[in-house]
Amino acid sequence: MSKPPSITQLSWLGGHAFRGGRPGGPSIVLDGDAQQGPSPVDGLLLALAACTGYDVVDIMEKRRTPLTRLDIAVHGERFDGVPGRVTRVTLTYDVAGPGVEAAQVERAVELAVTKYCSVRDTLDPALPIDTVVRVHPAG
Repeated sequence: MSKPPSITQLSWLGGHAFRGGRPGGPSIVLDGDAQQGPSPVDGLLLALAACTGYDVVDIMEKRRTPLTRLDIAVHGERFDGVPGRVTRVTLTYDVAGPGVEAAQVERAVELAVTKYCSVRDTLDPALPIDTVVRVHPAG
């Protein structure tokens, strides 16, 4: 049994800005000039971070060590030419939660990036993705 297709729509707002989302659902603005919203490449990197973050949160909850904080910084290196594709990504996860240990979060991140995240799996498999995990005191 397969998942239903993702169906989205996009409308041009003028300039290099577009509003899009699922029909009848919430929407986001993507702007090639990054004035009204993130650029499309930033949107792609945000999607990668959100997808892996979703999985990390779920994995940690299943381990009975839920997070109280998860911030993900994304650094995407770009090719200096046309197209300016992303050539390397570093995801830095800042987490906190009672009883959270670095090894547990590192394993959750590894599983998210290598096994569960559909956005990652959609990207070029040769795209290097580095991860950094920083555990902060709960509070």
